[in-house]
Amino acid sequence: MLGAHQKIDRVARVHLRKVLPKGTVFPSTRDILHFEGNNGPDGIKRKSPAKDEPWHYIDPTNPKDCVLIEHISNHSHNLTVALAEDNYERASFEAAWLAHAIVDGLTPAHHYPLSEKIEELWGHPKEFRTSFKQKNFIKGHNYRDTVMKNWEYWGAKGVFTTHFMFEFGFATTIATLKIPNGKPNPNELIRVQGEGIIPYFREAAMQVYGMQMYETFHKSGWTRKLARQTKLELAPLITKIVTLAWFEAAMKAQQLRSTSNEA
Repeated sequence: MLGAHQKIDRVARVHLRKVLPKGTVFPSTRDILHFEGNNGPDGIKRKSPAKDEPWHYIDPTNPKDCVLIEHISNHSHNLTVALAEDNYERASFEAAWLAHAIVDGLTPAHHYPLSEKIEELWGHPKEFRTSFKQKNFIKGHNYRDTVMKNWEYWGAKGVFTTHFMFEFGFATTIATLKIPNGKPNPNELIRVQGEGIIPYFREAAMQVYGMQMYETFHKSGWTRKLARQTKLELAPLITKIVTLAWFEAAMKAQQLRSTSNEA
C-alpha cells in the first residue's frame, strides 16, 4: 500500500517497545521492514501470480471466511516459535508477514468480495490467473465484451482503480502521523494474553466494516471526512491490533522459554 505497511510497522514497533517487559527480545524495525516490499506478500504477487500468493481479503460478516484468519494464526504461531528458539531472522519474517496480513485485513478495500468479482469477470476462479497477462487482461466472448469487462475492472471507478485509489488515500493520510492512540492499554494487553489475537482481529474487522469507508469513497472519492476518520479511528485501530499481535507472540515465547528451561 505505497508505504502504508512500513508506516504501520514502524509505529507499532515503537508502541511495542513501550509495553513489553524490559529485556524481552523482539526483531528491530529495520529487520521487520526487510521482509516488506519486494520481500513481502506484495512481492510474491508481482513475482509469481496465483502461485503461493497469500489472499488477504475477508468478509467480516461471514464467520466461515477463514482464509485470512488462518494466515494470521499461522504467522502468530510461527513468530512465537521463532522467538522461543532465538531464530531472529525467521522471527523478523513472521513479524512482518503477520503485520501485513492484519493491516490488509483491516483495510476497508480488502473487505470487497474481490474473489467473486474476479470469477465473474474472468469466468474462472482467481487461481487460474497464473501469468502476468492473465492477471491483468480479461478476454471476453468478443471484442465488445472484452472492452466492457476490462473497463469494469481497470476503468474509472473500476474494481482495481477504486481499490488502488483508496489505498493511496489511506497511505498519504497516515504518512506523517505518529498515531499515539494506537498504543494498547493495560486491559487490552491482559486480554490478548488470555484470548489470543484472533478475537481482537475479528472485532476490529467488524468495527472497520461498520465504518462504511469504502462505500463512501466509491460514491464521493477521498473526502475530508474520510481523511479524518482514517487519522482518528482507522489508523489507530490497525496499529493497535498489530502491536497486540506482536505482544502476544513475544509473551508466549517467553513462557515457552521458561518451560523449556525448567525441563
